[in-house]
Amino acid sequence: MMKMKRILMLVLVAGVAVAVWAQTPTVRDEVKKDIHLSASNYLAYPGPHKKLTPAPKGMKPFYISHYGRHGSRFLINRRDYNNPYETLLRAAEKHKLTPLGHEVLGRVSMICEEADGRLGELTPLGAEQHKQIARRMVERFPEVFEGDVTIDARSTVVIRCILSMENELQELLLHNPRLHITHDASEHDMYYMNFSDQALKAKRMPDEARPQFDEYNNQREHPEHLMQLLFNDTAYVNHHVNSRSLFHQLFKLASNVQNTELRRELTLYDLFTDKEIYDSWEKENAWWYLNYGPCPLNGGTQPYSQRNLLRNIITQADSCLRLEKPGATLRFGHETVVMPLTCLLELNGYGQAVSDFSQLVNRGWVNYRVFPMGANIQFIFYRSSPNDDNVLFKVLLNEDECTLPLKSSIAPYYSWADFRQYYLDKLDKYVPEQ
Repeated sequence: MMKMKRILMLVLVAGVAVAVWAQTPTVRDEVKKDIHLSASNYLAYPGPHKKLTPAPKGMKPFYISHYGRHGSRFLINRRDYNNPYETLLRAAEKHKLTPLGHEVLGRVSMICEEADGRLGELTPLGAEQHKQIARRMVERFPEVFEGDVTIDARSTVVIRCILSMENELQELLLHNPRLHITHDASEHDMYYMNFSDQALKAKRMPDEARPQFDEYNNQREHPEHLMQLLFNDTAYVNHHVNSRSLFHQLFKLASNVQNTELRRELTLYDLFTDKEIYDSWEKENAWWYLNYGPCPLNGGTQPYSQRNLLRNIITQADSCLRLEKPGATLRFGHETVVMPLTCLLELNGYGQAVSDFSQLVNRGWVNYRVFPMGANIQFIFYRSSPNDDNVLFKVLLNEDECTLPLKSSIAPYYSWADFRQYYLDKLDKYVPEQ
């Protein structure tokens, strides 16, 4: 009898466990619920999702160190607009488009017209994103921005980054006109603001990684359905249309519409099935891991492209912590910096090595959680008084609190001394590629 009761209890426990697991949203569920997430680095900034943890008793914020991506923008390359438009236009001239194909040609034409002369530029939504980020920064950490403190801001030399910086600074001034602001955008700072390590870049796609990556992509590329929607002649498609390329181009346009004013008028996401949308995102997710993450297939060293930036963050903080009211250090750049810096810092486990691309999502590698338009990493520093040497800090990724690979009984708050020791040792051990 007792044995039977134990068996029944185990069955009930197992049933509850399965039920809980089944109710846990998967990344596939997230993308299906909000298809905009499938845009990867074209995701419009969603803002923070969680409330902040109160600071330890007696500790107050006094300094912020930050690196942020520019806000929403137009696509950078002219071919991203022209190629799909011209492919559809040629087919229309030969009467090879379906009624839906003609409609899509019209939508693509509108997208091209909106972006004409604005390749890579900040959109109105991108400007607003940075104003909102600045507003929340002041609301969450008002002590940092009190009085005539100094805000030192640097941008890369790209205009969308400069305008992102200026929009954020203007918002800060609205909240406190007494702020002393210095701002600059110079090649002088590019060695840490947007360092291009050519030796590391050359290692991104070694011969041993290519077969696995290609196989992973091939399993997720099925443009046939989209071609049937757009074209009325299969033979024409086979001889005159690069189906995979057109699929990718239209998906890229669909992804980026959310960053422009046309987001209120049209979409291209309706051309794709749920599976096609998720498969397309998985391909991008793997590409970013291989090219900017700690992928062991190419040595796992790509995040060290941001070693100069991390040293700058540490050095600047060490200098500012000596001041009574240090204010903030703000840096504005790109997602190709935010992603590897996140991995170098090992935020939220993004420093882990995964050899099998099919296991990336299960292991927590989800690119849209790291680098949407307007993505930012904020170090928020705390102490009880200017004489307090026990400096604590926490890291926010896109304004949500992060975990670090450091011991702390008060996480998400960590000791700055522990951080310095861990990451300076990590940087010192790295031997740059030749």
